[in-house]
Amino acid sequence: MARTRAQDFEEKRRAILDNAATVFAEQGMEKASMAQIAAHAQVSKALLYHYYPGKGALIFAIILTHLEELDAAIEAADDPGLQPEQRLRRLVGAVLESYRGADDQHKVQLNASAALSGEQRAEITALERRIIRRFSAVLDQINPDLNSTERPLLMPVTMSLFGMMNWVYMWFKDGGRISREDYADVATTLILEGIKAVR
Repeated sequence: MARTRAQDFEEKRRAILDNAATVFAEQGMEKASMAQIAAHAQVSKALLYHYYPGKGALIFAIILTHLEELDAAIEAADDPGLQPEQRLRRLVGAVLESYRGADDQHKVQLNASAALSGEQRAEITALERRIIRRFSAVLDQINPDLNSTERPLLMPVTMSLFGMMNWVYMWFKDGGRISREDYADVATTLILEGIKAVR
């Protein structure tokens, strides 16, 4: 007979992932050990291994969960009925809000791809591409000239926007002189104004 899942399975799993992300972010992927993660999560190594058989599985689960939550937040914020410029502002705001409190998970995503198997990387890449396509579709509506065959700039512009969003954890501090919402507006404005001059 199969074991039934504990009622607090998801809560424990999430606590392990959050604590593991902190350890990986502080120690690095190579130096971090399962023993350190178990201690930080205040669980036994046996329980940790019950959930995740090794560091690779943990890293994959951290990145996948982070991206799935980001994708869901973007989908919830997206409104195709809005003007493309307003739609982009909402999408950028959704990303930066989703990144609130997720610096450790974000660091793992940016730095740990070498620890993943080819199959895991493929799954992560497919999810990342889905997120990117949502933004590139809106940017294409704003400036269709970006998608010309002679000078295809849609993807470079899209990735420039992600560069502004993805590296915000390096310098942004909640409670500082600029709010997350303010920066979302700044980043969106830089793109909207900038692409007018891109030919």
